Amino acid sequence: MQNYVIGFGSCNERLCKLRLKGKYSNVTLINIYASTEDHTEEIKEQFCDNLQYLLDKTPKNDVIVILGDVNAQLGKERLYNEVTGQHTLHEEANRNGELLREFACANNMVVMSTNFQRKGILKITWLSPDQNTASQIDHIINANKKGVIEDVKIMRGPNIDSDHFLVKAVIKKKKIKCSI
Repeated sequence: MQNYVIGFGSCNERLCKLRLKGKYSNVTLINIYASTEDHTEEIKEQFCDNLQYLLDKTPKNDVIVILGDVNAQLGKERLYNEVTGQHTLHEEANRNGELLREFACANNMVVMSTNFQRKGILKITWLSPDQNTASQIDHIINANKKGVIEDVKIMRGPNIDSDHFLVKAVIKKKKIKCSI
């Protein structure tokens, strides 16, 4: 794997970027840990500004995938179906979901984790410690090339000692095929 890593950088404790060498296109993965709903609007906007800065510094020819704990519940509002998909767990977006939609629209992105039809239990990415609250807040966003992400699945089986479930994406670009 070491021969495939072109670079790694951390913007801050909530954002980092990994760039991988591909046969036809390089792949940039931007991992995010967004502020929760109870943070101030100023902190949320600063996070979005930092993410935009990181995205702007990424080569446009790369396959760009943003993934991680976005703390965003996306709703089923029809106006945003092309950006967020229609297979979301939630009926209405929370404020972080609204910010994610705005960011995705502004950058010609698609939230792929809500584009694949799954049973309700297979959309849950976070479960509260008391197991009474379930949410879909971890997402994978395809930043510049539609059709690159073949599939997104929630992996409920592995015990990772977390209240989050693993989210798996299958990326395909010509002869590049890898799982994240």
